[in-house]
Amino acid sequence: MSDQPIDQPNDPSLKQPIFIVLVEDNPTDAELTIRALRRGRIGNNIQLLQDGAEALDFLFCRGEYAHRSMTNQPKVILLDLKLPRVSGLEVLRQLKSDPRTQMIPVVVLTSSAEDQDIIESYQLGVNSYIVKPVDFEQFNQAVQQLSFYWILFNQLPAL
Repeated sequence: MSDQPIDQPNDPSLKQPIFIVLVEDNPTDAELTIRALRRGRIGNNIQLLQDGAEALDFLFCRGEYAHRSMTNQPKVILLDLKLPRVSGLEVLRQLKSDPRTQMIPVVVLTSSAEDQDIIESYQLGVNSYIVKPVDFEQFNQAVQQLSFYWILFNQLPAL
């Protein structure tokens, strides 16, 4: 998938903010999440990143994302835990330990209901932990509700 935000022109001179970062390696889960966000009319600005290393490069503006500014950060990060190259827990660890990114809300959206993953996620500073529902309609509702809260209602401090 392209490294360009979904629904945003491929023009770096346009400084449109990225509202949601979705870190998901499973194409089906990514498509379902994007579809649910769009159904809730929240999905206009989504950056899909397909592994933990790409997520860290994007969020810390390095590698192929060195042209990005650290001031253009997402409103929320939807993070899967079971990712290739760098795990979701390691992404979370690095985000929450860096003052430049620690205030960005991170919602773990994963199929893992393992107690250890939940405990470690909260110890690392996750803002919410959601186990992906198996039922398609429940999944849609869960994604729409979390996006409404984190995008429309949650207030972040000025960075």
